[in-house]
Amino acid sequence: MKLTNKQIAEFNTNGFLLLKNFADHKLCDAILLKAQEHLDKQIQPIESEEEYLRSGISNVTIRRLRQVYDREDIFKEWMRNKEIAPIIEQLLGKEPKLLLAHHNSIMTKLPHKSSITTWHQDIRYWHYENDELLSVWLSLGDEFLENGLLEFIPGSHKLDFTPEQFDERSSFRDDLKGNQAIIAKRVHYNLSQGDIVLFHAKTLHYAHQNETDKAKISFVYSLRSASNHPLKNTRSDFKEISL
Repeated sequence: MKLTNKQIAEFNTNGFLLLKNFADHKLCDAILLKAQEHLDKQIQPIESEEEYLRSGISNVTIRRLRQVYDREDIFKEWMRNKEIAPIIEQLLGKEPKLLLAHHNSIMTKLPHKSSITTWHQDIRYWHYENDELLSVWLSLGDEFLENGLLEFIPGSHKLDFTPEQFDERSSFRDDLKGNQAIIAKRVHYNLSQGDIVLFHAKTLHYAHQNETDKAKISFVYSLRSASNHPLKNTRSDFKEISL
């Protein structure tokens, strides 16, 4: 599969692109089954809500399963999906690299427990020569505002921000009038199982808590262009995979 010129223009303009019903439902179910097994057993490495919020609470509420590429063949199969490879090359150029340092995760929004995901750019923790990076988000079930659907700010990947517009954790501050005008442009699209969203590493995005009684589980991984190398001796200088 390849994107149309219109779709490429949409991604370049907005910083994200939704592709409906992309992944096979049987594949999604197989991924979800294995993901739930790892979540139930709390198989490391994981990131917990307590770690993320620095709360010091001893209970463990899993925020994400980390390093999923090496966990299960079915996870690896999705991350090296042959149907999506031509699309990634259209957006990043030939021979893009699959990052194992960043994302490479099963993401959870657990009922009434998971925290809000504040407005942020993924690039805040990444260290590369330039910003030519994107992520692939796979919905393993229905996603909507009430259970923590991602929202995006169109065109935010092209904006120049000052450090003062972010807090000490690199979250985009919602208490500043100028920022509020940008946040007011937020958009969202409900997702169904098998839908994917491609989004630029500088696109501002956000997600509410899960207010339903069912967990929302998603899969996300990231890629870089072949010419955009990680900076040496940073957390981004880590194992990578050629598609």
